[in-house]
Amino acid sequence: MSAALSAVPEAQRRRPTLAITCGEPAGIGPEISIRAAWQLRAEVRGVLLGDAALLAQTAQVLDPAIALSALSVQAFRNSGLPNFPQDRLIVIDCPTGEPVVPGVLDARNGRAVLQTLDVAVEWALKGQFDAIVTAPLQKSTINDAGVPFTGHTEYLAERTATPQVVMMLAGGDAPHLRVALATTHLALKDVSAAITFDGLGRTLDIIHADLRDKFGIARPRILVTGLNPHAGENGYLGREEIDVISPALAAAKARGIDVAGPYPADTLFQHKYLEHADCVLAMYHDQGLPVLKFASFGQGVNITLGLPIIRTSVDHGTALDLAAQGLGRADHGSMVEAIRTAALMARAKNSL
Repeated sequence: MSAALSAVPEAQRRRPTLAITCGEPAGIGPEISIRAAWQLRAEVRGVLLGDAALLAQTAQVLDPAIALSALSVQAFRNSGLPNFPQDRLIVIDCPTGEPVVPGVLDARNGRAVLQTLDVAVEWALKGQFDAIVTAPLQKSTINDAGVPFTGHTEYLAERTATPQVVMMLAGGDAPHLRVALATTHLALKDVSAAITFDGLGRTLDIIHADLRDKFGIARPRILVTGLNPHAGENGYLGREEIDVISPALAAAKARGIDVAGPYPADTLFQHKYLEHADCVLAMYHDQGLPVLKFASFGQGVNITLGLPIIRTSVDHGTALDLAAQGLGRADHGSMVEAIRTAALMARAKNSL
């Protein structure tokens, strides 16, 4: 058992049931999902969602001792999950339209990938799953299948009718880093206009609520970067800190949120500051994530805040080139951490 899990009270140490969507079948998703779920089978009840035949073949090559039991989506809808022992993983079969060739995308399999998400979300909302953990998928495959798709985060927000979500990545050691983003996949020239008083306020509310309710942090402390170099240098390098960011932080403090900033991003990511913080809110993608990924790439976790369900994911992509080389080469460390994080969040949420 990990050190983090051993610190959880015994009453909260039950094995949560996690839906693990296996992502793009031609990528490394099936391999890392199986390996991580099997490694952590004593800590979580792992339910894999993907093509059952592909997953059985993959498991047999990885380790013949890995035991899988499959059921159809309809059987799951009718009867729910069966009781299954610790030495077995359940697969909810979402069959692909065409045979899978590792490393080769096929648009005819895009809808099967989407089905894994639909089933996971539907039954997480109904309480059948304590959390969802997602392996990487290929956006182009789903779009090529005729379904407009911009990414996991946006799709999950739409499926759960969530008006705003926040991307947060976590990882690293001493102290553990959590970095949330005020804006995500935007061109740099569009970032300033996207940072608004109301938007920052909602983002801080979401971070505060989820750190409290899904991480069990009674009074989360959030540090916030500025947008400009040196946090604007008192207006000489930009006024966003004066006109937007500082007023939004003051309003958040008035609502009872423990938030401080804006700080220069080039000096904030130091141990002496981070050891007293539960999260850093960065203004844009490449301001916060290079630091996080330098500290923890391959072991980091992507967490979607603001959803009515818990969702974590890996910090990497489908690695089609690696999948094409054969099984046994992919590093499943990030998936292990994503599953462990989802389990800890589920326990914290269920203990409230």
